Amino acid sequence: MPSPLYQVDAFTDVPFAGNPAGVTLLTEPADAAWMLDVAAEMNLAETAFLVRTAPGAYDLRWFSPAVEIDLCGHATLASAHVLWSEDLDDATELRFQTRSGELRATRLDDDRIELDFPVNPPVEGPLDDRVIAALGVAPVRTAATANGWLLVEVATAADVRAASPDLPALASVTEHAVVVTAAAEPGSDADIVSRIFGPAVGIPEDPVTGSAHCVLAAWWCHRIGRDQIEAEQASARGGRLTVVLDGERVRLRGRAVTTVRGELLV
Repeated sequence: MPSPLYQVDAFTDVPFAGNPAGVTLLTEPADAAWMLDVAAEMNLAETAFLVRTAPGAYDLRWFSPAVEIDLCGHATLASAHVLWSEDLDDATELRFQTRSGELRATRLDDDRIELDFPVNPPVEGPLDDRVIAALGVAPVRTAATANGWLLVEVATAADVRAASPDLPALASVTEHAVVVTAAAEPGSDADIVSRIFGPAVGIPEDPVTGSAHCVLAAWWCHRIGRDQIEAEQASARGGRLTVVLDGERVRLRGRAVTTVRGELLV
């Protein structure tokens, strides 16, 4: 039986910006190898696979074109957007069972969706010199998380925007994604700027990365002096999100736009 299939631009309110994600609704769990084939066919940063378990409750898995992903913000936002915009679920809060525990999505009054994710605090310390060389940036501070995210803070937002890493070299020296970040330019309506590179997991540069902001929230909020900050991801497509640090949780707020609606026939 064909499965509904959508392509959604997440963390944007206009089409052809933000981060595109695939969303597939299944009637029962599927084989991981098959889901990976579908994700490779979609050739997006991530494709989400949903199986409804109860009203407002779903099992959710994410795949890049190369691997299964432990946590994906933009494809979760895209999933919630599809369920609500297509009138597939009328729950005011959606619950997703994932490899990262239970995640929740809530509809806000301004048409944004708020995701409730776990914080992922980075620990400051040196990184492999080969990672820095492959990035081609001058680090101010560096850090890593317990589950492998690497973070490199540079001096200015201009340095983030100008970064041009050697992606094959980066993929050869780390299997993890790398965040390059700085405070936003003076006068900007954003507080922080970032770019995310993950060539080893099939994502050379991710347009907008919700899970990275679970790291960035812990890195920046206390230094800025606010629990709520505005974040710009300075990829070619660009994306914006509001980030709220709430104890051991991070709330990510953004919008999404459906660009493709169809059926998966195989």
